Amino acid sequence: MERGYIVLLMVLIIATGRGEGQLVENFYSSSCPNVEGIVRQAVSTKFSQTFTTIPATLRLFFHDCFVTGCDASTMVSSPNGDAEKDAPDNLSLAGDGFDTVVKAKQAVDAVCPKVVSCADILALAARDVVVLAGGPSFNVELGRRDGMVSKASLVKGNLPEPEFSLSQLNAMFAKHNLSQIDMIALSGAHTLGFSHCNRFAKRLYSFSSSSPVDPSLNAEYAQQLMSACPKDVDPSIAIDMDPETPRTFDNVYYQNLVSGKGLFTSDEVLFSDPASQPTVSDFAQSSGDFSGAFATAMRKLGRVGVKTGSQGSIRTDCTVIGS
Repeated sequence: MERGYIVLLMVLIIATGRGEGQLVENFYSSSCPNVEGIVRQAVSTKFSQTFTTIPATLRLFFHDCFVTGCDASTMVSSPNGDAEKDAPDNLSLAGDGFDTVVKAKQAVDAVCPKVVSCADILALAARDVVVLAGGPSFNVELGRRDGMVSKASLVKGNLPEPEFSLSQLNAMFAKHNLSQIDMIALSGAHTLGFSHCNRFAKRLYSFSSSSPVDPSLNAEYAQQLMSACPKDVDPSIAIDMDPETPRTFDNVYYQNLVSGKGLFTSDEVLFSDPASQPTVSDFAQSSGDFSGAFATAMRKLGRVGVKTGSQGSIRTDCTVIGS
């Protein structure tokens, strides 16, 4: 009798959970038991159409979680152009990330309508693209609800900037209960994907009055970047963030930092600052250490500001609040 009461109590706690820490891995075990397989198949199909699926989905998850929590608020479209995705820092989010979540949601809802949140589908898809690129697998905690607010004005100051120092990075991640090691591990997502030239042009052409080129940049790499991104280049031009293995999720990003080939100041500072250098050196030498730290950090990131119970909804259309 007592055990049954405890189980009932746990079910009630999960059902009415408030805020962070109320997620569980098997949240849909009875309501939509095949959700992970359905999402994985949809993500794999999208990936077979374009590689951009991988970096786009991973970046979408990060941008979503850092602004009002992991609640799919970045997915929302506004007829007035004032939703989160319309903020300047989010305009470069590739459409393939949004499309991956929409396609996966459609596939899930065909089997379990109005049961699984867009926020949970994005969290699962982010894990799945890491695995597709050769990265570590990890269990995803579920039970998020979709947010009821999506405003462009809430984005500014809540996403890391390419010129951030170590202390600025740590301060921003600490707000979300993420440690310096978590921050360094999550930065390793820059092993995939691309950046537009204007995000790092200052390091090439106007770093300081005494040195137009950032002296911490590997000289050969700086020349490669200048060739790909000449002054006043078309702002739509983008280049790989990892010049060595841009389509593989691996620890080469950290080896690049050791070699002075970090694309952003906020990448290179991880190696140049003595406080973070030992972790970068460790990850550069041990892919296992990096993979373990990344998986841990992704699970922690997935808990940021989550809505549970009555705090959110289950959207039918990921782009429309309350749908």
